[in-house]
Formats: sequence, C-alpha cells, structure tokens
Amino acid sequence: MADHAVSDDPGVQAQLDRLATLSPGADILGLERITRLLDRLGNPHRALPPVFHVAGTNGKGSTCAFLRAALEADGKTVHVFTSPHLVRFNERIRISGTLISDEALAHYLSRVLDVAEGIGASFFEVTAAAAFLAFSEHPADACILEVGLGGRLDATNVIERPVICGIAQLGIDHQSFLGSTLKEIAAEKAGIAKPGAPLVTQRYADALFPVMLDAAARNRTQWFAMGESWDAAAYRDRLHYRDDLGRLDTPLPRLPGAHQIHNAALAFAMLRHQSVVPVSEAALKAAPLWAHWPGRLQRLDHGPLLAPLPESTEAWLDGGHNAGAGEAISAFFTAERLEGQKLQLIIGMLSNKDLDAYLIPFAGRIAHIHTLPVPGHDHHPPERFAAIADLWGIPCTAHEAPAEAIAAIAAGGNPAPKLLIAGSLYLAGEILRLNGQYPD
Repeated sequence: MADHAVSDDPGVQAQLDRLATLSPGADILGLERITRLLDRLGNPHRALPPVFHVAGTNGKGSTCAFLRAALEADGKTVHVFTSPHLVRFNERIRISGTLISDEALAHYLSRVLDVAEGIGASFFEVTAAAAFLAFSEHPADACILEVGLGGRLDATNVIERPVICGIAQLGIDHQSFLGSTLKEIAAEKAGIAKPGAPLVTQRYADALFPVMLDAAARNRTQWFAMGESWDAAAYRDRLHYRDDLGRLDTPLPRLPGAHQIHNAALAFAMLRHQSVVPVSEAALKAAPLWAHWPGRLQRLDHGPLLAPLPESTEAWLDGGHNAGAGEAISAFFTAERLEGQKLQLIIGMLSNKDLDAYLIPFAGRIAHIHTLPVPGHDHHPPERFAAIADLWGIPCTAHEAPAEAIAAIAAGGNPAPKLLIAGSLYLAGEILRLNGQYPD
C-alpha cells in the first residue's frame, strides 16, 4: 500500500491502488524521476504562483502553517503542499486555501499516473507532481511547499525560482538518507538554496556556519540567520521580533510549546526578507493566533476514544519522534502544567527512530508507559520501552490498540489524569480518526 494511504472515496482509492502497483514502494531520493514525470506533464512546476520553500528536521510544517496564516490574514489565496497526512490523503494538497476535494484528487492523480509508466516514480513524487499540476491550473497569490525528506534531492526541489527558502530547526533524523552527522544533514537541508532566493534559517551551532555560507555562496544569494540578521524572543506574554525593517510585537502563538515562537518568527523572517508577495504588519500580528497545525502538541477533545476517561482529563497528542522533538515536547510539560502529577504516556514509534534520544528528556516526568504498535510499519517492540521503564523504576504495559491503553488508564481511577500520546505521526493520525477529530 502506497505510504499506507487509503481513502473512503472509490475514485481516490482506485488511483492509490494504481500508484501502489507502479511505485517502487520505498523512498528513493533524487530529482531524475520527478523531472521526467513533470516533463511528460508539461512542466507544471514552472507555472506556480510565488513559492515559499521550507525545509528542516522539526518545525517545517508549523512554519508553513504560520506562513499560510499570515498570507491569508492579508486576504491572499494560498496553495499549500505538506506531508505526511494524518487521517485523509487530501490533507497534503490545499488549493487556494481549501483541502483538495476527492473528485479533484482522483482527477489529478489519474492524470499523473497516466503518464508515469516506466519511470518508477515514488509515492511522494507522484503526489508532488499531482500537487504541482493542480496548483498550476488554479490561480493563487502564493504557494507554500514543505520539503518531504532532506532538501537537496527532495522532489519539491525541482522548483527553480522560489521567492525565498527557509530552514527550521535541525537535528539528527533519517540518517540512512541524509547522513549521520549534523553537518551532513545541514548540507542536505541547505540544498534547497537557489540563486536570487534569500535563505532564511533558525539559529544554528557555529560549526554549521560554513555549511550555510557555502550553500548561499554557491547559489549567489544571501543567508539571513536568526541571531545575526533577525531575532525573536518571548517577553511578558508577547512575541518580540526584530530585523533591519524594524520591530514587530505580536501575540504569542496559539500553537502550544515554546518552540513555536521560533517557528512563527522564522515565518515572519521569510515574509519580511522578500518583496514579491507583500504582507501587512496587521496580518503578521494576526498570524500567531490564526495558525493551526494538527498532531503537534494538540489538545484532544473528549471524543469517542477518550470517552472512558474523566472529562477533566488533559490529553495531548504529538507526532514528534526524534531528539529535538523530545526536548521541545518534554519542556512543555512543566511542573506547573503537570500540577504535581506525572504523565501517562501512550507511545508507538517506528523502529528506525532513536527511541532513547526521544525519551531521555522525559525522565522523571512519566508515571507509566503504555506501548502501542504502529500498524503497517516496522516499530519498536514493547521490550524496548520496558527496558527504559525499568531503568526509571516505572511500570510499562503493552497494548494492541489505543482503546485498550485508554481503558487501562481509566481503570487507574485518577479523576484528572495527564495524558500524552506520542511517538509517530502515523499513530497521531489514527488517534485523531478514532477520536473523531479530522483535520480540515
């Protein structure tokens, strides 16, 4: 099954079945296949509205959400391509502000697959081509593209003339594709740099400066780094941003977590270091409260899945799965927020993710680990979680399904438990589906 994507719509499912037959069934980086595919389609990627291109290990999706919020607050129409989806495949493609309909999705996938024979294009490459085709045939003021994996060899990197390129937080992830050191990973991410498109990044360690400088120099463009060309911080419950254009004072992001301050600020910096798509200061001030990005420190409703728990339960969902995500998410659960309690952690994680690096920041904050499989994917077995729980002196229970884990927590009798469901975006999507919270 192509990236384990299914659809309730027969027309979309028919195209996903075709894709599963044609696709090599794995991520294979490189621009040769997507280039051939787009050429057969008439190169629709060359007819897009002004493109904002975003890479990063963590935070790139949230940065895209802040970009979209600011542009739409200014009255502009925006195409958006992001990945992965959580519940519905349609979430990946937003045309002029609206999720692509099933009818349109089936139509564009069909047109791409009709010309894809013999290329061996991957699931992501076909999806990107369908998005580019749809975007080229619908007017909009701007287009936001999130890198799927890495940057230099990602299918989105066929865009030749983006307005601006941004790179969010960097960390160790996808080592089999991007390299095992931060320098190697940074070089892959910086591969989205293009001539004439300013490169805007978060603040990085000094050791990565040569990597970014080299990327900017080779592409004859400027590098604008946080802490150098622009900066931002939270102060007295406000986000304070500054650059050469002046200061900007906005509300703090509605998206939870201190890390979202940096993601919002990166979006501000990208918008303010380009002039092709002007955005008003009023729209920038609205963006932190408008932005929405499900599955990332999302407060869950007391829906069908959580129904066995007391209504006073505070339940959070996050799909983060690497060291940087673990640090950001654990920092959110302060002693004040936990109110003297420790977290009930429900977790499932793909086997190619560094479980220890993710969990280390949570030491001392977990009361009980409840493990889950990640259906359709190779995942860490319960024994791996149990070993960590044993070191921490806490219980660990293996469950086969989310409802079983919820029932176990409910049986504990805590009238107001604190709950975190984490470790995988695939799992996050299943949780949202079971709880009736579909992204829109």
